[in-house]
Amino acid sequence: MRGPYHYVRFRWWSSIDSFLLEEEMRELDMDVTKLKIPEYELNLSLQKEYRDELIVKSDTLTAHLSQFRAVLTQKEDKPFTSKDMKLRQKIIEVYQHSRPTPLPWNYVDEPLFKVAK
Repeated sequence: MRGPYHYVRFRWWSSIDSFLLEEEMRELDMDVTKLKIPEYELNLSLQKEYRDELIVKSDTLTAHLSQFRAVLTQKEDKPFTSKDMKLRQKIIEVYQHSRPTPLPWNYVDEPLFKVAK
């Protein structure tokens, strides 16, 4: 039985430019929310500049975008609209890889989905 769409994509060597990606998503008429993780005075994280995330919503598809990973999800299994397809295509262009590392394991095929007519 097929469930709602869930697919993870990755970048390996360079992080995204979140400001540029946010603008590109708005140009595609997507609903964009920027999540800013609070910083603390004694923040010892080596990756604190990579914490910000974007949540991008189209008609039935939601993308959670971090610097190196994108998670595409649906709440309900529904056919993709043309707006959903634009979001999916943009994520695949920006996050080129379907596994977390260049090493040849953890490969995940994209789940099947339907497209609305």
